[in-house]
Amino acid sequence: MLAPALDFTHTVTERFLRYVTIDTQSDPESPSSPSTEKQKDLGRVLAAELKAMGISDAHLDPHGYVYATIPANTDKKVPVICFCSHMDTSPDVTGKDVKPQMVKNYRGGDIVLAGDASQVIRAAEHEALADQIGNDIIITDGTTLLGADNKAGVAEIMDAAHFFLNNPDVKHGTIKILFTPDEEIGRGVDNVDLKKLGADFAYTMDGESAGCVEDETFSADGATITIHGVSAHPGYAKGKMEHAIKIAAAIVERLPKEGCSPETTSGKQGFLHPVAISGALENARIDFIVRDFTEAGLKQKEALLEDIVNDVMKGYPRSTYRMEVKQQYRNMKDVIDRHPQIVAYAIEAIERAGLTPVKTAIRGGTDGSRLSFMGLPCPNIFAGEHAFHSRLEWVSRQDMEKAVQTIVHLAMIWEEKT
Repeated sequence: MLAPALDFTHTVTERFLRYVTIDTQSDPESPSSPSTEKQKDLGRVLAAELKAMGISDAHLDPHGYVYATIPANTDKKVPVICFCSHMDTSPDVTGKDVKPQMVKNYRGGDIVLAGDASQVIRAAEHEALADQIGNDIIITDGTTLLGADNKAGVAEIMDAAHFFLNNPDVKHGTIKILFTPDEEIGRGVDNVDLKKLGADFAYTMDGESAGCVEDETFSADGATITIHGVSAHPGYAKGKMEHAIKIAAAIVERLPKEGCSPETTSGKQGFLHPVAISGALENARIDFIVRDFTEAGLKQKEALLEDIVNDVMKGYPRSTYRMEVKQQYRNMKDVIDRHPQIVAYAIEAIERAGLTPVKTAIRGGTDGSRLSFMGLPCPNIFAGEHAFHSRLEWVSRQDMEKAVQTIVHLAMIWEEKT
């Protein structure tokens, strides 16, 4: 179907450049919700801007979530659709004092970042740059991350809201907006109020390359190995000491060198990944994340880990260990496949925006993964962000504008097909 002619006057880039200067870094060590109060700084800005557009119910709640409703302007009974993005940025790299820069009319080649010449976005390492010739690329100065993950998505949803409110002739059902805190530390929907949200289906705007729609994520567990060694005075330890740190080191050393680690896998391959190790002579602990696209793959990797531990422990007969596995999230495809129209409409919207749709799987998780299992089926649509969680992060103006157009077409398609 040919895309309807729509007159877009985009505000997405201006919004994005403002939003990234607000520090919203989340903190995995904090027990509060949100984990950092500064995330509310952006939340207050967004709620105020939505109210200024004319969205009367826009508000920031005590947990740092922004809710808003764009009322339907059709007589049809259309399913309520939510567009969702997270406001926080990764704890991995500072997000304070972000100084966004724009490379206009990119002509190819490497991009040296102005604030730190050692930071270079190399064309050979960032293949997606090849699709950006002639586009305007927004980067950092090299001293911080950019925050396109996921302030690009936030700005896109805000621009789409602005479009709907200024184009009442464009028909759509009720649209819900949700901005979440703490996604980067796995708590993005811990305190979301789905009853208040009142949506039937949702889309996160948090994907990478333009045209991509993602209906599948890793399934994820966390595994902890706690080791209890045998302490003795080091001067008289012969035949007595069994050092917990050395046991932990032996376990890590025995992990597969190929095919089961993040640095040696891609596509649909999962991995077993140690993320923290701590301890002393008597007690030590190793924390792992376990990732696979299937439940069977998770169990296989967890069994492999326990086999390695048991084999290592044979050399330390008086020491003991405990292995605990906790479920983190599951592949959202199990839920989304029950509602095939969600992805089908997204693909059509991407086509109407003038892009070639690409359906991919996320080697990670999103708010949408957990929302899906909470009863709100929620695939992920591109926001245009690249090299996230790093000082080399970048996004193009044109890709963000295409994401806005995709949101608009998607809401229109739900109305048309009801």
